[in-house]
Amino acid sequence: MQKLQCISPVDNSIYVERPLATDYEIQNALNRAQGAQLGWRQVSVAERAALVRAAVDHLLALKAPLAEEVCWQMGRPIAFAGGEIEGLAERALYMAELAESAESPLRDMQLPEKKGFHRFIRREPLGVCFVIAPWNYPYLTAINAVVPALLAGNSVILKHSAQTPLCAERLVNAFAEAGLPQGVFQYLHLDHRDAEQMIINGGVQHVAFTGSVAGGAAVEAAAAGRFLSVGLELGGKDPAYVRADADLDRVVASVVDGAYFNSGQSCCGIERLYVHHTLFDEFVERAAALIRGYRLGRPDDQETTLGPMVRARAADFVRDQIDEAVAQGARTWIDDGAFELDQRGSAYMAPQLLTNVDHSMRIMSEESFGPVLGVMSVADDAEALALMNDSEYGLTAAIYSADEEAALALGDELQTGTVFLNRCDYLDPALAWTGVKNSGRGCTLSGIGFEYLTRPKSFHLKDHP
Repeated sequence: MQKLQCISPVDNSIYVERPLATDYEIQNALNRAQGAQLGWRQVSVAERAALVRAAVDHLLALKAPLAEEVCWQMGRPIAFAGGEIEGLAERALYMAELAESAESPLRDMQLPEKKGFHRFIRREPLGVCFVIAPWNYPYLTAINAVVPALLAGNSVILKHSAQTPLCAERLVNAFAEAGLPQGVFQYLHLDHRDAEQMIINGGVQHVAFTGSVAGGAAVEAAAAGRFLSVGLELGGKDPAYVRADADLDRVVASVVDGAYFNSGQSCCGIERLYVHHTLFDEFVERAAALIRGYRLGRPDDQETTLGPMVRARAADFVRDQIDEAVAQGARTWIDDGAFELDQRGSAYMAPQLLTNVDHSMRIMSEESFGPVLGVMSVADDAEALALMNDSEYGLTAAIYSADEEAALALGDELQTGTVFLNRCDYLDPALAWTGVKNSGRGCTLSGIGFEYLTRPKSFHLKDHP
């Protein structure tokens, strides 16, 4: 029997081991999901929302043990791991409230009166949603797709990353404890081949994938010719721009946290920074001082502020990017020797800040997904805008400025799914979460997110003569 193994980045031990689903189990799950969805779609939105709230209560009650599991599965410092459960609650509860509201896209859309007719548009669930979730924010990324899909009347099968299998189990169990009917929400532990076959062989009507560009391309290839609804939230090389009027007292802390939180393993974290030349030197000095204060250590230590990356191979990829940039003339600002656990071949990696970089370097064009930030000096808004848009990605972009009007003008020209002003690396569930270019397509959360999980059906009713 094939098995899934979660190798903990804390100490390279096997933290979780699970058998992969067999072909029989996969088909059974699909059959249950299809059958259960027929009844679930008849359940009122208010009842669906109540079950979501009950599941959230169950997860919040388990915040401490869930945080410990996240820490050991993917390496986030225990001091911060519990915050993900709180973020899950924020998103799930907002979507539940929205689903019930007068503005909910799940309500019938009434059209202007036409004599002799009653016309409206009703949104119907798609059917079975297959959610493929990543390890970096294992609860948040999963809940973005799972809760709206359930609220819209779909059934859900969740395949989580091999790095975070317990998160799938905990989510499904929370909804079962809340009283969700059997078969409406299930998990399967799958390898890539079986996940691909789930899409190819039929039985699912929507695929929500969060992960790499290569993974998104594989999902699209598997779905080709099946006329499926596909949502893809892929990679990022998200930029930030510090304008001349920005308040450095607030900017430095925001940018540094946005670049290094979760060891930089965030699809919407800041990976490249452009600073107006009048603030450049002071910004770099302040940022370097703040970064040097990070404590790299075992994530199960309450004093640790920077944990390991998910695996040694990922850390060495980032180290190679840095080494290559330095060979091309980049300057490092952080002495990695000051971080005792940092060494090549280890998942424990010191943070790094680079200047003298440009877009010919991989560090400024290729997704790093690690604790490193390249910083460039720019002359004005026009240069910053050109550099921010010079990327194959487009998930988020952040602007730091006291001038909202100027920031909005820049935002209109940015090729990105979300524009931030004076903040970064945050997902507001009231806003559409979407990307452009190689950052994906489709949308999760907000009222628009429900539209991607339903199909419109038009009703054209003529009065009886």
